[in-house]
Amino acid sequence: MAATAVLEARGIRFGYPGVPLFSGLDLALGAGEVRVLLGPSGSGKTTLVHLLAGILAPQGGEVRWQGRSITGLAEERLVRLRRRFLGLVFQHHYLLPELTALENVLLPGWIGGRPDPGRGRALLEAVGLGDRADHPPAQLSGGERQRVAVARALYHRPPLLLADEPTGALDPAHAAQVLDLLVGLARQEGAALLLATHDERLVAGLPGWRIEGGRLVSLGT
Repeated sequence: MAATAVLEARGIRFGYPGVPLFSGLDLALGAGEVRVLLGPSGSGKTTLVHLLAGILAPQGGEVRWQGRSITGLAEERLVRLRRRFLGLVFQHHYLLPELTALENVLLPGWIGGRPDPGRGRALLEAVGLGDRADHPPAQLSGGERQRVAVARALYHRPPLLLADEPTGALDPAHAAQVLDLLVGLARQEGAALLLATHDERLVAGLPGWRIEGGRLVSLGT
């Protein structure tokens, strides 16, 4: 695997009691690369995303961010690294209802002590919500909320974006819109993107892997 990979998984083993999932899984993702992770419900997509994000610890092997192993790091250190390095988008938007769209996008900046309203507004413009900056989530549609979540994930210019079923709660039209924005903005920002989904039609033509029997099979092979 390339030493310059933004994300590497080496020999990952993980399972739940009575449910083995991965036994020696490897992957690598370089700067600016977009890859999809396909598999039906129960195949381990969310578990793998959580392992790559450091939310779960592997039972064997290691995960590396830009060549640095995060496996076994103290939680406090891992949280600090995650805030700088990683952007996460989930099926649920997890916006704070008491904040406006702009305030939700700026949340990583407030946590880090350096909020940049100009950056937040630029991202809302990029996802087509410049005129909705002062609206709380209750006044936004489901697709708009997910676009705010995409903008928030990109706020701190993370080298890596992990998206777990980011369009799973949306109708096909809004799902395609959010996917196009996520892929386009990741490429524009130069971030590596791994997008986990069960919807093969939505991501047709994008490179990546399918989870089969606890291992990754390259799409098209």
